[in-house]
Amino acid sequence: MAPTRAAPPTSTSLQTYQSVLFSRGVHPELFDIRDRRPIHHGQYRFEAWVLPGRHVLRFEHAGHCITELVTDQERGLPDAGVVESFLCAGERELEKRFESAGIGFMTSAQTEQLGENLYHATFEELDELARETRALTHRWTDEAGSCMSIIDTQRFAREVHVQCYHLIAREGLVLRTQSIFEHF
Repeated sequence: MAPTRAAPPTSTSLQTYQSVLFSRGVHPELFDIRDRRPIHHGQYRFEAWVLPGRHVLRFEHAGHCITELVTDQERGLPDAGVVESFLCAGERELEKRFESAGIGFMTSAQTEQLGENLYHATFEELDELARETRALTHRWTDEAGSCMSIIDTQRFAREVHVQCYHLIAREGLVLRTQSIFEHF
């Protein structure tokens, strides 16, 4: 699929990317969703939304729902149901158990700012990975070059593992998250 030109994220500053965990779903009309992938497996439902430089991951089990949003957007975000949030700069981790819902969640985020050559090599490597794994992918260009958001999922009987990558050319930014949603 050829890259498409899209409006760039509101800001791609390393300092604005955040991960937000909600104890509920969020409305799709609040986001510029470029593609989505639903998974219905055993006792859980999962849906991934890829956006330019952002993602939303929703996990449902036994009538309960949690949602992870990773975004650089600072305004217009829902605040109802926010459980935790953190800035993604550097390396961060979060683990949360929702005992009454029987849901567990773990995530880690890692950011890097790369020079042009290393950014391009990383872009090519992750583009190949996305094609091989048939990951949910959105490609676009900004004023500095090729950008991409990738969501790669692996489903298991009681959990889903998700690796997300956001590559923003104008800052040489690579944001990687790894999340696990599980029911117990």
